Order: sequence, then structure tokens, then C-alpha cells
Amino acid sequence: VERMKKIVEKGDKFAKRVLTPKEFAQYQQLKGKRKVEYLGGRFSLKESFSKALGTGLGKYVGFQDIETLGHPVMTSTKFSGNIFASITHDDHEIITGVVLEELN
Repeated sequence: VERMKKIVEKGDKFAKRVLTPKEFAQYQQLKGKRKVEYLGGRFSLKESFSKALGTGLGKYVGFQDIETLGHPVMTSTKFSGNIFASITHDDHEIITGVVLEELN
């Protein structure tokens, strides 16, 4: 959380890189601690998704390929199955988990 707080204080450059336009619109409506939690949570969820997919963030899947709106409802242009996401945070840590279920 402290690392993300410092990033938020520097401005919107990181947020614009990590968040989709819809996520960024939500982010702009937030203030203070909630803004830090939102950005940190979305970053962590996207990283968790890419690891669950087995690719990590990079050439195959990037930040803009994954969107989390709601509490949390994830979608991705890179995966057509069910995405189950969980996020929690306290004053010190943000923890996320993602499970991908292939549809047959």
C-alpha cells in the first residue's frame, strides 16, 4: 500500500498505463486512501490474472487486455472462460487471487 501511495502521489502516468479507460474514469472519481487501494488492487488483479493464465504480463497479455469493474468482476480479451477474482486489503497490503475456469 505504501509503495502504491507514492505512485499515486506522482500523478496519473502509471494509472493511465495500467487502467483501461473505464477503470481510469472510476479511478478519477476517488480520493485519498480509496484511490490508492483502487489502483493497487487493479494492478495486483491484472498481475494475478496473467499468472493464472500462465503467461505473465508481457507480449501476450497486457494491462489493457484485462478489465476489472465492480466488486470484482473481471473480463479479458485473452480468455473466454469464467474468471473468479478475489481482492482484499488492509492498511499495509493488497492481496488478490484469480482462478480461471475453461469452458468446454
